[in-house]
Amino acid sequence: MSASENATEATASTPTLDKAVETPATGAKTAKIASALLRYRVLAWVTGLWLLLLTGEMIAKYGFDVHTPSWIAVVHGWVYFVYLLLTADLAVKVRWPIGRTVGTLVAGTIPLLSFYVEHLNAKKVKRDFAL
Repeated sequence: MSASENATEATASTPTLDKAVETPATGAKTAKIASALLRYRVLAWVTGLWLLLLTGEMIAKYGFDVHTPSWIAVVHGWVYFVYLLLTADLAVKVRWPIGRTVGTLVAGTIPLLSFYVEHLNAKKVKRDFAL
């Protein structure tokens, strides 16, 4: 093997500065963030859908005097509670500031807002952690 081939082979095997070297610790952290993000996204959508159903139920009940099942509010309440836990889990893992965390938690109480906030948060986390 010539000297130029050795130099080319050595250069090809060394990491460059523009590529992040992934250690087992960063790989595990990224995997935990990815799974927390997936859980958050699923619960944001489920919470948003139950909130829309609850909103429709309230409009039917109080606006049109239609008898509606009372369990819709209970299910939404429990789903929202799980959403709070999983959002807090993601917020801790990605180190969101308190304002972003509280804003994300409140987004689950306003119809349609959880879908928009979920989209923004997912885009930001994916960009920040190269997921």
